[in-house]
Amino acid sequence: MSTPSEKPETPTEPTATDPSGPTKGSEPGKRDSTAKPENPLRGSRTSGVWVGTVGLGLLLVLLVVFIAQNTDTTTVRFLSFEGEAPVAVALLIAVAAGILLTATAGSLRILQLRRRTRKVTRG
Repeated sequence: MSTPSEKPETPTEPTATDPSGPTKGSEPGKRDSTAKPENPLRGSRTSGVWVGTVGLGLLLVLLVVFIAQNTDTTTVRFLSFEGEAPVAVALLIAVAAGILLTATAGSLRILQLRRRTRKVTRG
């Protein structure tokens, strides 16, 4: 009979600190006990495309509603140019111009950082 101070011997699984436990290359077909199992619900390119498509679809619906509600004609003046255009079209042109300016500034900054990184890595 065992006394209360004695611990019964039970097999234990190797831990991350146990050097005798299985490693990635030790036994074919066995997984490392410390490795995280691959998540079957992880994101993928396909799911990213799907989310982007749904987002763009919603944006398109909002854009159509915006254009349909703002059909009143207004006078648009820029420098010496003057013309008549629906309010929605004038605003969309202004937004497109803003996006182009922002994209140009961002692209120039990216090019600047790439050049600076190349200089640092070369020498």
